[in-house]
Amino acid sequence: MPEITSIEPQKKDKNRCSVYIDGRFYCGLTLEAAVKFHLKAGMPVEKKLLDEIQLETDKNTALDKALTHISATRKTEKQVADFLAKKGYTQAVCDYVLEKLHYYNFIDDYAYCKAYVAECRGRGKKLIEADLIKRGAKKEAIEAVLSESEEDEEEAKAVAEKYLRGKEKSKENIYKAFKYLLSRGYGYDTAKSAVDGLGEDL
Repeated sequence: MPEITSIEPQKKDKNRCSVYIDGRFYCGLTLEAAVKFHLKAGMPVEKKLLDEIQLETDKNTALDKALTHISATRKTEKQVADFLAKKGYTQAVCDYVLEKLHYYNFIDDYAYCKAYVAECRGRGKKLIEADLIKRGAKKEAIEAVLSESEEDEEEAKAVAEKYLRGKEKSKENIYKAFKYLLSRGYGYDTAKSAVDGLGEDL
């Protein structure tokens, strides 16, 4: 059976402690909970028991912290889950918090992707998709939102014109502008249409 190897006070919160199982950090608990359930170093313990203790004692605190975390800017479900995990909350508590946030519509990956796409300027679908993947948005939400949106050729043209500002509109520079648009995530057809008519044809 797993064993509690140490229980250490947390530096950033004197009312909480870190519980280590078999030499590895497992979760954070309030000192009150550790005392109430007679937890101590050298004690054999099922991880499920620690999950239940944390869920009973910390679920509301974890929910409050998650709400504070998302109050400034919209977050994906994964960003909230990662935040809670870094705070030392177990999967049981994370699941509880995420369920509550979903219920009250505080997290919604589809809405997150929709808002992100609307705010993006000067980036094509491929780059937007990469950004959303990096932010942990669900694959199905990304695909749904991108399938509903069209790349703005006028916006791509403006990006190309800005790139070419002060440069000779030679075939070489037009090609460089074309490649620049591709690097910004625009599709081949959008990039090609954007640079057509700006100078020498490709």
